[in-house]
Amino acid sequence: MSHSKALLVLENFIAGKFVPCSSYIDSYNPSTGDVYCRVPDSGKEEVEAAVKAAKTAFPIWSSKSPLERSQILNKLADLIEHDLEAFAQAESKDQGKTITFARTVDIPRAVYNFRFFASSILHHTTECTEMATVGCVHYTSRAPVGVAGLISPWNLPLYLLTWKIAPAIACGNTVVAKPSEMTSVTAWLMCKLLEKAGVPHGVVNVVFGTGAKAGEALVCHPDVPLISFTGSTLTAQRITEKSAPHCKRLSLELGGKNPAIIFDDADLSQCIPTTLRSSFANQGEICLCTSRIFVQRGIYREFLKRFVSEAKKWKVGNPSDPTVDMGALISKEHLEKVRSYVKKAQAEGARVLCGEGVDSLALPNGNQKGYFMLPTVIAEVKDESCCMQEEIFGPVTCVVAFDTEEEVIERANSVKYGLAATVWSSNVGRVHRVAQRLQSGLVWTNCWLIRDLNLPFGGMKASGIGREGAKDSYEFFTEVKTITIKH
Repeated sequence: MSHSKALLVLENFIAGKFVPCSSYIDSYNPSTGDVYCRVPDSGKEEVEAAVKAAKTAFPIWSSKSPLERSQILNKLADLIEHDLEAFAQAESKDQGKTITFARTVDIPRAVYNFRFFASSILHHTTECTEMATVGCVHYTSRAPVGVAGLISPWNLPLYLLTWKIAPAIACGNTVVAKPSEMTSVTAWLMCKLLEKAGVPHGVVNVVFGTGAKAGEALVCHPDVPLISFTGSTLTAQRITEKSAPHCKRLSLELGGKNPAIIFDDADLSQCIPTTLRSSFANQGEICLCTSRIFVQRGIYREFLKRFVSEAKKWKVGNPSDPTVDMGALISKEHLEKVRSYVKKAQAEGARVLCGEGVDSLALPNGNQKGYFMLPTVIAEVKDESCCMQEEIFGPVTCVVAFDTEEEVIERANSVKYGLAATVWSSNVGRVHRVAQRLQSGLVWTNCWLIRDLNLPFGGMKASGIGREGAKDSYEFFTEVKTITIKH
């Protein structure tokens, strides 16, 4: 493959310096299909150097006061915010998402992640109890764990990477992070700001490369006691196996097959636009996206008609066009995989009502080779179909009818995942009943993706282990010790 055009070449960031790598892999611009970036293909050697740097930096960083660490996190947030437009442009080009989504969601949330943990670290308290009868006082203390291995995915690159880095370093740990090899640019841009923010050398190290090489070396390293991973359930199984001999602590945020349950008393004027977003935002490449829509039979036909007609209005095209609703999918392979689910649904007798294979997609000249797909709505799918059971992670959603509350709860729970659900109804009692019984870590009612970062985030069943949030991340990234004093 020729690299005649000047390509962006990334370097690993270890011990406060950019370090070239002996081999590189190509990274593509999803909206054009062209290689635009070279990413280090790191392995054991690079991970070894990064872990060593993190281990060396740990004593000094962990002995800083929460206030000192907080000030540095806030400074880093300010620096990223100052360069918000450059970060948003890079994220959109690298991932395929619309510039609008990067500007309004990804980068502001990355900034907020640092500010949020800079604040929350100042407000944690520890417990103390007294046993007067035996003259003892007990109290707990918390200490950072050590070197944290952080592995983040390609769908929300900087957003999910900072959601791990911020609490890890706020708690006094040092980190070795591995972003996805498909979306490494914003992590590299962030590394350029660390020194200016006052982050000491070795506190944040970033090693670029594949999961199979760099990720595996990080997971297997004996000096990395904890791993926080967001990604696929399959990769998480491998991480669990590889880290078992070392008894590492794991936080695993995995996939979802998220239901929306729409009762016949739902306000469709709110429900339809929100369910379009929850199905197709970020090309459907969010673990919280809705991919199974259960509609009560009384409003099923009306819902379907209105939902499909609105889905057809979504504009797909060049991500840098601010009028576009949906950009490109991450890779050629991923696009093929998502398309294959639509073909399977058709083979099983389901009806594709709009999108892939039904409507034609007109793309601007420069984007003809990009990995685009229209929002796709499928009806009459059986619950046991792979389209209703497996995570598709693209702009595809299935709409089916249901009759009773009891029935829809059972059907919604009949998948291996349990990450998020949305419930649409104006009956308060029903909303609480259904939310209680859904096997889901997050339930949104009459809304979607409204988050309070104080509260736990995470899933049940194959959607993961552990939770992230102010208290949960603090508990994950620190070791607790109970101390008893007899006086």
